[in-house]
Amino acid sequence: MQGNGSSTLNVAIIGAGPAGYYTAEALTTADECVHVDIIDRLPTPFGLIRAGVAPDHQSIKNVSRRYEATNCRSNVRFVGNLSLGRDITLAELGTLYDAVVLATGAAKDRPLGIEGEDLPGVIGSGPFVGWYNSHPDYKDLNPDLQVASVAVIGNGNVAVDVARVLAKTAEEMAGSDLASHAARPIHGSAIRDIHILGRRGPLEASFTPKELGELNILDNCVALVDPAQLPDESLDETLSGAAKKNMAILRAMAKNKPGDKPVRLHLMFYVRPMAVLGEERVCGLRLEKTRVEDGACVGTGETEVLPVGLVVPCIGYRTSPIADVPYNQRYGCFENEGGKIRDGLYCVGWAKRGPSGTIGTNKPDGSEVADRILAEIRPKGTKGRAGLEEIVAERGLHIVTFQDWKKIEAAEVAAASGPAPRQKFADVAEMVRLAES
Repeated sequence: MQGNGSSTLNVAIIGAGPAGYYTAEALTTADECVHVDIIDRLPTPFGLIRAGVAPDHQSIKNVSRRYEATNCRSNVRFVGNLSLGRDITLAELGTLYDAVVLATGAAKDRPLGIEGEDLPGVIGSGPFVGWYNSHPDYKDLNPDLQVASVAVIGNGNVAVDVARVLAKTAEEMAGSDLASHAARPIHGSAIRDIHILGRRGPLEASFTPKELGELNILDNCVALVDPAQLPDESLDETLSGAAKKNMAILRAMAKNKPGDKPVRLHLMFYVRPMAVLGEERVCGLRLEKTRVEDGACVGTGETEVLPVGLVVPCIGYRTSPIADVPYNQRYGCFENEGGKIRDGLYCVGWAKRGPSGTIGTNKPDGSEVADRILAEIRPKGTKGRAGLEEIVAERGLHIVTFQDWKKIEAAEVAAASGPAPRQKFADVAEMVRLAES
């Protein structure tokens, strides 16, 4: 099929992450008369699986095999290195395809909203995680890690990932795909104290037991918790699931001693940042002690200053706005009703619901939006991928197909040393050259 017949439904999905692939899978499972082009501005597929999942969590990345199987379908095509806005407009895609799905994720950090957050030494988790994960946008970030103390703000898995990657030794990370440009400064850092800060208490924390537990088995770093910040042990019997497991881990950490290992990781609850301190760069963080009343976080008025040289906020993300697409400022996503923005335009994943849920949450989400498209949209004889190829040729664009990506992947695997699964490239031009070789 060429994808330009009147019986073919042509769909463009913007974003090659989990949400985009699950939507493509659902659209093409039952009907070969649906053609899907998955468009991404980077020459690499898989979105946050590649650039967001921690480099030492390789098993989670295995879900990309499912997305690869979707890409092997004749009616699904990956179109990498094609940027919405730079290379092609949303309006143009709207004329080429019967439906367009925004699966752009949420790459922008939510601001702290406090004085001093623009000081050098405050780096959002988006850029910081992208830097150590070889995201091309952040390969030149070059954070100063010759500091004694770091504050990681947030009580979720991203905060735990950042702290763990900073705390692990080179030997512990040997089997990861940590970016080489990040490995050198991380493993040669002067960091001796890492603070994970949460506004609420341990019962309200959102990290999962697996991630939390990893902090207590680090070779060179001891996890510390003030036992006074933990609830009475009698409460443990009333807990279940993740909360009960987390509490058991935290109680074990509370028995650790600061001198047990060279690096200390402090899990601090009931504190919220009031201001980042410093003149030319970060030198401290003013914190206010809090308490939880009727589910709300309330300041006590009691403050302290935490001396730190680096602050990494991990407090959530926002979808980047797109011109002429209604945007919900409160939730940081596109305005939509069940994934529909307007006739012919849909959204899925974090772009639809905000940054919530796990990778797997995107599967039912993608199926729901795919079902809606199949129910609402009829083929209109659009050009689809044939029309896209015309524009690519006219503008001299260098797109990367999935077959091209496999060349890049093979080169990354070949460049790896020791037990590392790959040595990821971070330069777009270099990856495009490899793809065209």
